Amino acid sequence: MDLGADEFEQSLPLLQKLLREADFVGLDIEFTGLRSNLSGLQQISLFDLPSDWYLKTRQSIQQFTICQIGLSVFSSIEGESNMCSCSPFNGPLCNSVKQFAHKPRPSRRMFHLWGQASGYIAHSCNFFLFPTTFGILDTEFSFQASSVQFLNQYGFNYNKFLKKGIPYMNEEQEKKIKHSILTGNWKVRSSLDKDQIKVVINEVTRWLDLAEEGDQMTLPGIAGFQAFEVQLVLRQALPNIWTVLRDRGVIVKKVSQQHRWYLEHASGDRDSCWKEQILLSARGFSVFFQMLVQAQKPLVGHNMMMDLLHLHEKFFRPLPESYDQFKQNIHNLFPVLIDTKNVTKDIWKELHFPRVSNLLEVYEVLNSNLNPTKDSAPVIVHGNKCEKYAKKKCPHEAGYDAFLCGSVLLKVAHLLLQRVHGTLMCWLLT
Repeated sequence: MDLGADEFEQSLPLLQKLLREADFVGLDIEFTGLRSNLSGLQQISLFDLPSDWYLKTRQSIQQFTICQIGLSVFSSIEGESNMCSCSPFNGPLCNSVKQFAHKPRPSRRMFHLWGQASGYIAHSCNFFLFPTTFGILDTEFSFQASSVQFLNQYGFNYNKFLKKGIPYMNEEQEKKIKHSILTGNWKVRSSLDKDQIKVVINEVTRWLDLAEEGDQMTLPGIAGFQAFEVQLVLRQALPNIWTVLRDRGVIVKKVSQQHRWYLEHASGDRDSCWKEQILLSARGFSVFFQMLVQAQKPLVGHNMMMDLLHLHEKFFRPLPESYDQFKQNIHNLFPVLIDTKNVTKDIWKELHFPRVSNLLEVYEVLNSNLNPTKDSAPVIVHGNKCEKYAKKKCPHEAGYDAFLCGSVLLKVAHLLLQRVHGTLMCWLLT
């Protein structure tokens, strides 16, 4: 399921419901670039300590932005989960998980028996994002030619990213825009918006010269952020009008200054709600990010460190200079983080699986006859409106890769669980 700005708000109730019922969430993110062209000692090295790698990578995170987030919400099918006190996370898998999610330790009660459940349903979504350009917010970011070329090779829809991207902001940006909205200290930064609003102001001014008090006009085709922005600017520029947003557009009414004063003060509560609605729309995907944080579900990715840095920077707060502070913050946001690249390392060596270079290859090996537990692994079905990935592979589409992350986790959990049980049975028989 692909979601842009047009579909996002109406999808929020369903997304919140899916999160509440989820066992865990797969995550993948696509960016406008990966690494800045650093020189000399600033280049990434295999000998870097984690703290050194963090400081070098932090600069790239600040330079590039997110163009697509993929989430795949996995839920055990009702009546199919076999719950018991043992867990696949008490053996080799748990040791691998602890390398990444060591603080705090995942509790047994937090996890369903992922390896033993008979079936799961996965709801996979692609969210196209674009930074909020509203009022005082006008984010600068870069494109890296190799990243653009790479995503283009896999059919990435740049038009949807640039034209229909869901807005977002972090907490620092939210404070700034909230202060501007609530105090009325409003500025239009975008040159395109300035031109559009200048045309609207001229049109309304010409109408005002001929209009009588009580007359009204409609500005059709204005919606979303532009509708809020047009109303704020018109109310600031023209003291003898009042505006209302309706389905057919923005309604402008000519009023006396006394009536305008009355409307401003008598509708204080409504005006406050209206401004809160503006802020809610401007926050966009950040609203869903807060839902994800509050849900406290295990978050599963593949080589996900860059993803976590972007989540912190774009939706929470600017990345701190301290690597330790970053770790503390990200574990407070998401107490259980599972990286399937770490989880699969030990089992790959033990079973002598062929060398793999990407997530899709990991999934295909686990889904092949090389995996001795392939036929007994949990069945994974796709949710309503999410059947696209049942029919075709879409590598490097964020929603598909998020689905692969969750699927790999389930298959590895089942594989390790069966091996533990098999070893135990051999020991009992001897």
